[in-house]
Amino acid sequence: METALVPAPLALVTGASSGIGLEIAVRLAELGHDLVVTADDHQLALAADGLTQHGRAVRAVRADLTQPAGVDALVADVTGTGRPLDLLVLNAGVGAGGAFLDVALEDHLRTIALDVVAPVRLAHALLPAMVARGSGRVLVTSSVGALMPGPYYATYAAAKAFDLSFAQALRYELRDTGVSVTALLPGPTDTDFFERAGMQDTRVAQGGKDDPADVARQAVDGLLAGDEKVVVHSVRARGQAAAGALLSDGAGAALQARYTEPLRTGEPAEG
Repeated sequence: METALVPAPLALVTGASSGIGLEIAVRLAELGHDLVVTADDHQLALAADGLTQHGRAVRAVRADLTQPAGVDALVADVTGTGRPLDLLVLNAGVGAGGAFLDVALEDHLRTIALDVVAPVRLAHALLPAMVARGSGRVLVTSSVGALMPGPYYATYAAAKAFDLSFAQALRYELRDTGVSVTALLPGPTDTDFFERAGMQDTRVAQGGKDDPADVARQAVDGLLAGDEKVVVHSVRARGQAAAGALLSDGAGAALQARYTEPLRTGEPAEG
């Protein structure tokens, strides 16, 4: 009698063309997961090709998640596989650096669309099947920057605060369903985030950063364990998290501004 092959678990990772999202996808492939990866840039195809070297099935879906049509297309692609989704990694995000009034409204709205609206739409579309099946794991990428008001990237910090609150609320609501929700809180990480956000001339961009592969390993460990939160185990990230817990909103905003305010010409990044 032949033994039926058990299909590999399936994971969806958004924002998977580079940075933390790509490294999470790599780690999941190493652990035996098939993947649906998505982003809205030309790097996605190259990233997907690299992921196939781990011997797992990889499906790349280029989609603009700032648009409802992009979210709907991704959901249709995932459900069209006919396979249950075991892991949902809501990682895609972008920021808009600079004083709020100096940044185009469209850039702020894009941040909110990708960092807030897209995770809500994807969770609402894909979680019911997980709950009906009684199993699943969800990771929502927030940030230690969510723990304090964030001058000079105000909509990003606010969006990440939403993500953290959203993840924790969902976790409570789903506590008896077999589906767990984990919030990821990385600190400054060596990705293209600061360049894309227009924050290259800030202390946070020019200071030390965590390795995205290390962040991803911690994220995946916490996700698979069903942990409530993963605060990245680095001195910088832990220090920022501790400050967020201890400082008043005003003091926290002043501390964040020290690192996120654009440097004046000739001003040192440290000190």
